Amino acid sequence: IEVKTSNDPRASIHNGFWFFKIAAIVAIMVGAFYIPEGPFTRAWFWIGVSGAFCFILIQLVLLVDFAHSWNESWVERMEEGNSKCWYAALLSCTSLFYALSLVFVVLFYVFYTKPDDCTENKFFISFNMILCIAVSIVSILPKVQEHQPRSGLLQSSVITLYTMYLTWAAMSNEPERNCNPSLLNIITQIAAPTAVPANATVPPATPAPPKSLQWWDAQSVVGLVIFVLCLLYSSIRSSSNSQVNKLTLSGSDTAMLEETVGTGSGAAEEGEVRRVTDNEKDGVQYSYTFFHFMLFLASLYIMMTLTNWYSPDADFKTMTSKWPAVWVKMTSSWVCLLLYLWTLVAPLVLTNRDFS
Repeated sequence: IEVKTSNDPRASIHNGFWFFKIAAIVAIMVGAFYIPEGPFTRAWFWIGVSGAFCFILIQLVLLVDFAHSWNESWVERMEEGNSKCWYAALLSCTSLFYALSLVFVVLFYVFYTKPDDCTENKFFISFNMILCIAVSIVSILPKVQEHQPRSGLLQSSVITLYTMYLTWAAMSNEPERNCNPSLLNIITQIAAPTAVPANATVPPATPAPPKSLQWWDAQSVVGLVIFVLCLLYSSIRSSSNSQVNKLTLSGSDTAMLEETVGTGSGAAEEGEVRRVTDNEKDGVQYSYTFFHFMLFLASLYIMMTLTNWYSPDADFKTMTSKWPAVWVKMTSSWVCLLLYLWTLVAPLVLTNRDFS
């Protein structure tokens, strides 16, 4: 907390002592198996849900920033030359993302709803689809385009596709098996009509079996992939936006490089190897506090993803998720859309601020 330079004795704890850190990690991992079942695991479940929700919000900020940066990059290249090629690329990606979103909506209605059941899923799918259409329309309104010329449908299509993923992830955590078929059941339903001969008798429908114990499923795998992509993006991202720099833990290198270049006997000879040393004597390049807080939230998100958001008091033979996990993911989809909507209307509302 409040480490300003590498001369602070606590900075060496952050940057060194790796043997002891790794030993502590191994000890904690082994010790976790001896934690007794009881109040601790139930309390830690709620801490994990809260921390994972916060990390999902951080992922949303990175995703919105990625969508805007992608659009700005391609629009700039389109203005520099070969406009037809880049315009076709923009149009193709936008159409692809909207087409995938539409396919997902149809599949959601087919497999995650029933004519006389699954009211919550019908509401989730319909409501999120309406919100996605609304923000897409707002992104191309003349007033919004006037204050933010780089706003477009590419960003809206990316946000729409991610919202569909969050909708699917939420429905995949529902405890009711009738409204939450596994991916294997969905594939079986798709293949069943072609697999049954014409002269065979179709057996009567049976109720959905209880969900068997499994430590991963399709939405968990997708969640881990998105997590890794967000980490990679936050690692290589360099932005002029100070708020994004705080999330990506990046900063200005000028203070560090000035002192490094000034050392030595003068300018380096041609062909001579120039070395850059990590010098944070005048100021750290990123907030150590925020760095550890981000990793803390990331570890909670990984914990909840790898355990499929299962409650610790679930039956270990037929483990089911709880409704809080559903509402956390569904709420995060609404926050995602609100966050993106705010990036569109903020220049109209706060006219005295620079959003370039």
